[in-house]
Amino acid sequence: MRVNIQQTEPEAYKAVYALEKYLSHSRLTPIHAELIKLRASQINGCAFCINMHVNDARKHGDTDKRLHLVAVWRETTLFTPEEQALLALTEEVTNISHHVSDATYQAAAALFDEQYLAQAIMAIATINVWNRIAISTQMAVEA
Repeated sequence: MRVNIQQTEPEAYKAVYALEKYLSHSRLTPIHAELIKLRASQINGCAFCINMHVNDARKHGDTDKRLHLVAVWRETTLFTPEEQALLALTEEVTNISHHVSDATYQAAAALFDEQYLAQAIMAIATINVWNRIAISTQMAVEA
């Protein structure tokens, strides 16, 4: 059993949860938010978060077909230009050591106003924090 951060460091956990609460009141659509969370979780290999966000996306009306294909979104026509821009941005922010290219940033900036873009970046950053907590503490997917 690894450390339970929520119990051991409740103030730290509350601080990350405050970001999540802020995002729940942002202008991000529920589908956009879940696609961001799912794609980052796939890249990071976070089974706990993948499971959670597939289920949450379904609750918001996304389809199994789309959810099965998020990892290969470039090879399908199932995602809108806005979703494609967010998925590309999610990949580059999550793999930040490669930096966010001007092309990816400009593609997103052409589709979203500054507030929406800022909220998307905050959503990407937040799910990456959650992924790192879940992976390092080995949070399990319940059977």
